[in-house]
Amino acid sequence: MLRNRSVVTRLRTIQRQVGSTQEPNADQIRALISAIDKAAKRGIIHENAAHRRKARLNKALAAAK
Repeated sequence: MLRNRSVVTRLRTIQRQVGSTQEPNADQIRALISAIDKAAKRGIIHENAAHRRKARLNKALAAAK
């Protein structure tokens, strides 16, 4: 839907910003996880897709420490 397009675009943009940096900031990753949670709660992205993305981000966050 058109209403959800902006949310999906925002998610993609934040994810690109996090992925493009050599060592992503923990605050950036937490902000992305929060945005993913909000999108999944509203049904914009599938619940399982949200869990998968968050698992990959948490894995990257743990490796960065």
